[in-house]
Amino acid sequence: MRVPLSWLREYVDLPATETGRDVQAKLIDVGLEVETVERLGEGLKGPLVVGQVLTIEELEGFKKPIRFCTVDVGDANGTGEPQEIVCGARNFAVGDKVVVVLPGAVLPGDFKIAARKTYGKTSHGMICSGDELGMGDDGTHGIIVLPPEYEVGTDAIELLELVDEVLDIAVTPDRGYCLSMRGVARETATAYGLQLRDPALLDVPPPNAAGYPVQVSDPIGCDRFTARTVSGLEPEARSPIWLTRRLQKAGMRPVSLAVDITNYVMLELGQPLHAYDRATVDGPIGVRRATAGERLTTLDGTKRVLDAQDLVITDNRGPIGLAGVMGGANTEIAGAVTDPETGQLRGTTDVVIEAAHFDAISIARTARRHKLSSEAAKRFERGVDPEAASAAAQRTVDLLVLLGGGTAGEGVTEVVSPRGPRTLTIPADHPDKVAGVEYGRETVVRRLQQVGCDVYGQDELVVTVPSWRPDLSDPNDLAEEVIRLEGYENLPSTLPKPPAGRGLTERQRLHRRVGRVLAGAGYVEALNYPFTGSHVLDQLGIEPDDPRRSAVTLVNPLSDEEPDLRTTLIPGLLGALRRNYGRGSHDLALFETGPVFRATGDEKPASRLVVDRRPTDDEIASLDASLPQQPRRAAVVLTGAREQAGWWGEGRPAIWADAIEAGRAVAREAGVELIVRQDQHAPFHPGRCAALLALVDGEEVLVGNAGELHPRVIKAMALPERTCAMEIDLDRLERAGAGALKAPTISSFPVATQDVALIVDGGVPAADVEAALRDGAGELLESLRLFDVFTGEQTGAGKKSLAYALRFRAPDRTLTAEEATAARDAAVAVAVERTGAVLRG
Repeated sequence: MRVPLSWLREYVDLPATETGRDVQAKLIDVGLEVETVERLGEGLKGPLVVGQVLTIEELEGFKKPIRFCTVDVGDANGTGEPQEIVCGARNFAVGDKVVVVLPGAVLPGDFKIAARKTYGKTSHGMICSGDELGMGDDGTHGIIVLPPEYEVGTDAIELLELVDEVLDIAVTPDRGYCLSMRGVARETATAYGLQLRDPALLDVPPPNAAGYPVQVSDPIGCDRFTARTVSGLEPEARSPIWLTRRLQKAGMRPVSLAVDITNYVMLELGQPLHAYDRATVDGPIGVRRATAGERLTTLDGTKRVLDAQDLVITDNRGPIGLAGVMGGANTEIAGAVTDPETGQLRGTTDVVIEAAHFDAISIARTARRHKLSSEAAKRFERGVDPEAASAAAQRTVDLLVLLGGGTAGEGVTEVVSPRGPRTLTIPADHPDKVAGVEYGRETVVRRLQQVGCDVYGQDELVVTVPSWRPDLSDPNDLAEEVIRLEGYENLPSTLPKPPAGRGLTERQRLHRRVGRVLAGAGYVEALNYPFTGSHVLDQLGIEPDDPRRSAVTLVNPLSDEEPDLRTTLIPGLLGALRRNYGRGSHDLALFETGPVFRATGDEKPASRLVVDRRPTDDEIASLDASLPQQPRRAAVVLTGAREQAGWWGEGRPAIWADAIEAGRAVAREAGVELIVRQDQHAPFHPGRCAALLALVDGEEVLVGNAGELHPRVIKAMALPERTCAMEIDLDRLERAGAGALKAPTISSFPVATQDVALIVDGGVPAADVEAALRDGAGELLESLRLFDVFTGEQTGAGKKSLAYALRFRAPDRTLTAEEATAARDAAVAVAVERTGAVLRG
């Protein structure tokens, strides 16, 4: 909400010396988020005056149209002679009143004006547009053409209110009343201890039978509807400068008199309004839910298919507006247009004013459903004062009569669903207990009355909440009001005393160790949002029956494109890799640890827990039963160079083996040695995909996959070529581990190394050969490493040679050559028996 300080002063008698910065500090003290104070016209220096165009000469021979004008500026130039100015704009004519800046002036942005020669003429100043003066968008993007009643030579700085301060307030969802000058003025008056001149205190005539007919079929969606009429508006009537300037300072674009007045009253009182061209409304105005499939073209020109939950405004033809969001194009206020045959101005002369109160949730859902965030919807979904509708309609009628020359209709329509004020009971010392400060009853009552509450009682206070504060629904809300007005800075600072704990669990320690080992291996942690969409799974080539398709869909997602909770960490990491690659980082290795979410279909509806006591074990168990599975995962993605080239030698690119090694490193932190086998698993390349297996209770269990991504996936997601990835299940690794890691025993005796090369069939997995060698070597085997794979004529057709380095060590003695050889032979014997291997050489 943009709040011009000059406008704010109309409702609160602020000291003349108070600046925007001073008001900002006061409003922050009472809890408003005033982000910036914009100083309009800073550095602006005259002379800047009203001028009248006397002559226009079109200059020929240039690439764009250029005009040489003489402008009467009165005595502002010191001579009284017409001012000669070169201008390229074409939206003004001889006789028009314009804004002229003369030599010696300085415009916003330190733009100094001086006489200069251009297009063969000397220009003594400029004819100004709104953009050049920092006024904002007026819809024309051209020269400012003023109404004819302003005298030549008038100071335009004062006339256009170019010097002002504007407070930009970030209004939180619970402070919807501050999306109006009335609401901000109330907070300002409270902060300064001054009286508020409430602009909603107007004399409003009672409803009568002569009002415009209105039929509300959904009193829950619309509990109040006020309709007023104004006839005889002058089509040529324009919004006065003071009105357009206030709209511009508040961030809105002037459109036409009727529309500008409804926007102005909305900004002033916080009540959204809508004006219908009475000539285009067919019959009574109605409020109902839409019929699924009904169509409506809104004011932005978009044809919309309505949902059965949309609340709509109708006439005899059907929908004429999305209630509380945007009006329809078929009843739009028509601008003034000259009839080519008669030369007369035509436009809207009779209007129907709507000031209604709609259900906040219904409006919010409609606005999101149609992706239509309007100023009206923004206010309704945060809560609008239902009691302000009549005053807002009256204020609109008064301004239309005053500025548009219209006549107010005698009829007043009020359709109201009866409802009483909201009343809360609160102990007088409740704010004291919440804040830890003794405020006392008098202070509590005084502060609640400043908010607008009616307060009765002594030790037990009966508080009637004002209509403009729908957020005050609990005693703690009232306590917060007292605390914020008394000043958060006055609360005592007390450090909490955490209870003694038992440190991290083994599960938490594993999670941290995994992060440290991956960071130590050169991976950078990337924290991604846990949201995704089915289109990402399509890009990854995930089959329809894949468990990763069993996603949990959010009822109220942040983005319609990502409505699901992630079932795998890889898409988020690939998105981060793609963004960084596009920004010039081509050697990337990223990792992430965290939960994924898998729906089982057995989840039960969540029960609503009580807040006045600790939930029972059964209630907590019921809540847990409503949650999906949330296994913890670790994943990496990498591309580009894994080792950089330099004076020390050539580098090497990242390959699928690096992804597998990342999985091994993670597993070792859980005390697990992985079994690696060839696999086919989306989104990996069929021939470069590994299954990562671990032994759980003696059985091989799949804990993850690693490898190079499929070329189709790389193309669909615009990833670098040969991108690799790995994902592993930490919960399964934890089950496969032997509990807490034990420090290895370090032997002081030397190692005995034996190499062995075995020839096996080409289809025999290296993991099977490695497992056989480990089992046969016995307890003396310290480590085993595959260092060469060879195929060729020497091995025979369909055969391959696997060369291993075996390291033997005893904890209590130096091994003899005979002992090391015997252990090696035993390992080879088991490999021969299980895999049909033949010792090479």
